[in-house]
Amino acid sequence: MPLPQPDDLTSLILRTDFGDDGAWDAVRTALDAAGEYPHATYVSDVRFAAVDVQALLDEEAAAEEDDRIIDLFLADATTMDDPDHPLLAVDLSDEPGRTFRVPAQWFPDVSANLSIANMDFADFADAADGSGTFRGFDGG
Repeated sequence: MPLPQPDDLTSLILRTDFGDDGAWDAVRTALDAAGEYPHATYVSDVRFAAVDVQALLDEEAAAEEDDRIIDLFLADATTMDDPDHPLLAVDLSDEPGRTFRVPAQWFPDVSANLSIANMDFADFADAADGSGTFRGFDGG
């Protein structure tokens, strides 16, 4: 079964941690408040509970070419527990499996630029700090 398709010009956010519905609500609220326009297609499906990056890569590789997506974001335990709600960005295309974290406040910039192909995944991943977190191009 292919990964869900995001709505037009939004990024796919898969919930992988199902331990706290209140935390999931807080993540979505923080992401929605971070930008003026919708940037996310939220998927809360237990089939993605605790899914790892390799499983997503395998699932995407098995999908029909027209059903493949280029990147996605995971709302995992770290996302739920950290007050900045850093999503795990995952490259599924150019450098499959490459990741970086993006706090909610930076998500609209990353999502918008990736969804219109204005910038590549590597542009953001290369600008991540020592912890692997993108905090803007000036280090936020």
